[in-house]
Amino acid sequence: MEVLSDILRAMRVEASVYFCDTLEPPWTKEFGATASAGFHMIRRGECWATVHDRTEYLGPGDLIFLGPGVDHVLSSEPPGPAERGSSAGTLLLCGYSDFVADTPTPLLDVIPDLTIVRQEELVRHPFLKGTFDQLSAEFMARGPGSEIIVNKLTEVVLVELIRINFCREEGSPFLKALRDKSVSKALQYLHEHPEKPWTIEELAQSVGSSRAAFAKRFKGLVGETVFQYLTSLRMQRARQLLRDTALPVYEVAQRAGYESDLAFTKAFRKKTGQTPRQYRLQ
Repeated sequence: MEVLSDILRAMRVEASVYFCDTLEPPWTKEFGATASAGFHMIRRGECWATVHDRTEYLGPGDLIFLGPGVDHVLSSEPPGPAERGSSAGTLLLCGYSDFVADTPTPLLDVIPDLTIVRQEELVRHPFLKGTFDQLSAEFMARGPGSEIIVNKLTEVVLVELIRINFCREEGSPFLKALRDKSVSKALQYLHEHPEKPWTIEELAQSVGSSRAAFAKRFKGLVGETVFQYLTSLRMQRARQLLRDTALPVYEVAQRAGYESDLAFTKAFRKKTGQTPRQYRLQ
């Protein structure tokens, strides 16, 4: 199992578009900080984005992505008095997204508060560019079934943006972990079989490393010990099974790597503050 895909699958992206229209100058739109992330794509025309003390020019085809809690302003007028704003209308596509993770994931730490994908970079991702074209068309057409198509397309867009950001963050420890030969192999084993009774010795041996060297390298790159990461992974699998299946608790416990439903319930309550049955009912 490919580790990044498994993490993305577990995150559950909820997203949609709420605005796509042409704005005639002069115009200014202020966006307050919310718990959701947001994005704006300049389909046609241009504008200026101000985030904190930073101002960026956005031209046709440029995309700006803002993390949760980031207030910002888009305007047809540049900040400098000597500069002239656009005299043409700007076709602006705006959307929002929430990343729902049952357990903390290092992937969210990779996403910065502000990301700009220029048109030149976007054309190197033809699938993403085509998805934006289809997204705009569906939102503006508002035909039968458009709402569900817009939501699903927006979710795809956000996953693609995560992947672009992930590849940009060369200094991210978790990215280094996925590129490290021994640690990435160990992560793959854990994601493929979280139910196995793994030991550090067994994992270290499977990747051709000593126990001490492997344990130190894993924690240094992943940010957690092997067992901390494995526990989070098991809880993630357990929540998914409780949420999406009708399996009895004892079988969920087995599939999550616990020898008994009593041990599983104790660990689940410690991690979530609820019993598995309470979580399922909620």
